[in-house]
This record gives sequence, structure tokens and C-alpha cells, in this order.
Amino acid sequence: MHNDRLSLDEIARRVDAKAQAFCDSSDRIWAMPELAFEEHRAVEEQIRMLEAEGFSISRAVGGMATAFVAEWGKGGPVVGILGEYDALPDLSQESGATGHAPLTSGKPGHGCGHNLLGSGSALAAVALKDALEAEGIAGTVRYYGCPAEESGSGKTFMARAGLFDDLDAAFCWHPSVVNEVQTTSSLACIQAFFRFKGRAAHAAAAPHVGRSALDAVELMNVGVNYMREHMPSDARVHYAITNTGGDAPNVVQAYAESLYLVRSPHLPDAEKLFERVKKIAEGAALMTETTVSVQITDATSNVVPNKVLQEAMYENMRRLGPPAFDEADYAFAEKLRKAALTEEDILASVKPHDLSLRSKILHDAVLTMPTREEVMMGTTDVGDVSWIVPTVQCHAACFAIGTPFHTWQLVAQGNLPAAHKGMVLAAKAMAATAADALRSPDLIARAKAELRERTGGRPYLCPIPENVTPDDLRTKAA
Repeated sequence: MHNDRLSLDEIARRVDAKAQAFCDSSDRIWAMPELAFEEHRAVEEQIRMLEAEGFSISRAVGGMATAFVAEWGKGGPVVGILGEYDALPDLSQESGATGHAPLTSGKPGHGCGHNLLGSGSALAAVALKDALEAEGIAGTVRYYGCPAEESGSGKTFMARAGLFDDLDAAFCWHPSVVNEVQTTSSLACIQAFFRFKGRAAHAAAAPHVGRSALDAVELMNVGVNYMREHMPSDARVHYAITNTGGDAPNVVQAYAESLYLVRSPHLPDAEKLFERVKKIAEGAALMTETTVSVQITDATSNVVPNKVLQEAMYENMRRLGPPAFDEADYAFAEKLRKAALTEEDILASVKPHDLSLRSKILHDAVLTMPTREEVMMGTTDVGDVSWIVPTVQCHAACFAIGTPFHTWQLVAQGNLPAAHKGMVLAAKAMAATAADALRSPDLIARAKAELRERTGGRPYLCPIPENVTPDDLRTKAA
């Protein structure tokens, strides 16, 4: 099928026609931030918008109350657009402020811009549906409402449930400080609790009777620190002590636990490293005559890049150009930069892209695609989708250059006009590239061939064990 009626200009016009409504929706989600697996109001907001546009809704998919799929059309090809809407803890912040000003102390805030992410993806799905409907073109458009990206890996559970299995291509984006097509892979990860049980005793009168679980936690930490010298330099191991066994120093602690996060560029390597961490935990238990149990609570696969789709999306972004920021956008970004961003923030922000961007306030171009693939030193559950179906992502500039993610500085910008402009650009890029896939069977065939080559034909294997459910994670994430 070759159908020029789904042109870039037509898709852009369709996005612009609905942009204000979805920017308003993004602002409403910004104003009611919810944590992982608790995004009930955001879900109802999105479902209301999508139902009004003629999409049919499947609720509570993948065993998660706040996961849903909105679908329009019939037959193939089937394209999916991924959205998110979860917030982060303790990031409540006044909009447009250049100093730390929580709206409600201790409450969540959209410190990663997921209010924009979900709304922009929904806008892309609606614009694509409008274009298909107007021209009578066959195909199926799906919007995936994905919870708990920050803590809980909602897409991983959706992948385990087979919700992406019949897709031909998947599209997504993330708010950023630059405009680009993402070409990097990501780190696979495995997260688990290590729970040590010992024997309580009076620490002065009969310490020899006790077996300290807290000693075991500390010895495990020492062992992992020694291991760091002997693991690949691109792998990462992080930890938090989540239960020290109590506040009384005159008691031998009978219970203590720690939470470890193991990351590596490839899931098999992360799995091998995790097994080494488990052996260290067993050794700590042996040294202290305690016992240890391990509960995996979260895991994601590394992103499998797809150059075929990347090149198609880059061509669309190049033709669309950057967001049309105005004087007011620049003025606020500069004010925030002077008041709340450091030179170190700015350098960290641009170093993965182009050091010459340090002099920019807002990104007013589209970065060219790099010739060499790198690994993003972070983790996303988009990786699990990318093992199943050819997947492509873009970034759109929504924030001042130098803005750190997961901070109040980002929350303060999340419902401003500059953020809306970046969101609309991303919607156009996703919808236009999905339209390219719908009108070109060859594009989909080449993207699928590349996926098979990159995975070596290895089928997707969910890194979260079958016995772990979203409910197991929900209380930890909330």
C-alpha cells in the first residue's frame, strides 16, 4: 500500500487541530500527580478524551488497574503509540516558580514530564485516527496507557501478558531538553529485596546467643563493593538499606533487608551479575549464621534500537523543525537558569548530545542522527516492548537546557507553553512516522527484519518471574 494522502502536512494539520485540547489535558494531569500503580485520575482523564474521539477501551489490562488500551480501526497494519502518566514522590512544585516552592509538602510531582508524555502520545493516536478515518484507509491504531514506568515497569507486565504481540510497529517519545530521534540502547535491570533473618538477643547480657541480620546486610554491602572492581565497567549495582532491624542498639537485630538494583547493557549480562550478587548474599548469611531470601520486584530488558524506523522518524522531525519558542519562553528559561541551574547541571544536560549546546537556553534545532550507537546509562520499560516489536522513540525539547530530571526545576516547567510546544512536535513526529508505516509495507518488513537480526532470533523472555505480580510491587511503589 502506498498512500500519499497520509502526508506529513496532513498529519501535522490534524495534530494542530486537536493540540489545545490535549495540552489542556496534560495540564490537568500535571495538577493531579499520582504515583506508580495509583494513576486512577490520570487514567480516567485519558480514557474520557479517547472515548470522545471514538476509541474503544480495554481497562485493567495486564493485571493492573491503571493500565489500559484504546483502539480504533480494524485490520492491518497495527501500530501502537505508548503513553505514560505516573509521577514521582516528594516533587510537588508551583508552576513557573524559579525557586523551590512545593504546592503541598511531601506530595508527588511530575518530575519526568509524564503528564506531557501520555498526552502527547494520545494526541498522536487521535490525529492519526482522524487522518485514516477521513481518507477511508484501513489499519488499526492503538494507544497504550502504561502505568508505573518510574517504579514498577508497567510495560514489562503488559509485555508478559502478550499485549504487544500483534503490533507491527510501536512509537513513543519522552520530554527532554533537546529535539532528536533516540538512537541509544539502554541498560537492562533486575531489582530485588534481600531479606535476612537471624536471632534476637540482649546485646550486652547474651550477645553470643544472637545472630545479627543487620551484620549480614552490612557484610553483603562490603562484598558487593569488592565485586565492583571485578565486573564490567558499563554495569551498575545500586542499593538501599530498607530495614535496619529497629532503633535499639542493645538488641541483636533479628531481621534486616536491603534493596539492590543491578544494571547492564544486555539482559543476559545483568542476569549473570545478579547471580553473583546473590552468591555474596548467601556468603553474608553463612558468615553470620542467618538465612536470606531473595524477592525480585522489578526488571526490564535493554532497548533494541531499530535504525529503519529511526531514519523514518528523523526525516519527519527534520522536515517539521524544532518547536517555535517565543520571547516569553526564552525569557522564563533564562530566568530559571540564572536562579536555579548550575554550570554542572548544564554540562550534564548537554554532554550526551553536543557540548556546544551549553550556550543555548532552549534547543532550537533538531540534532542529526549519530553514526555510532551508544548505551544510555538509564533504564526504561520501553526496552521490553522493543524486544517484541520494532520500536522507535524521539525526544522533544520541553524544558530549559540544563534542567535535571526528577527535580522541582522540571516540575515547574511541566505545564508551561514551551512544554506544550515540545509535546506537539513529538505528537507530529510519532503520528507521521506511524503513517509512514501504515502506507508502506516495505518499511514494516525492513524494521521487522532488523529486529530479528539484532535479537539473533531470540524470543522475548520476560525478566520478571511469573510468580511476581503487579500487586507485589504496588505497595512498594506507592
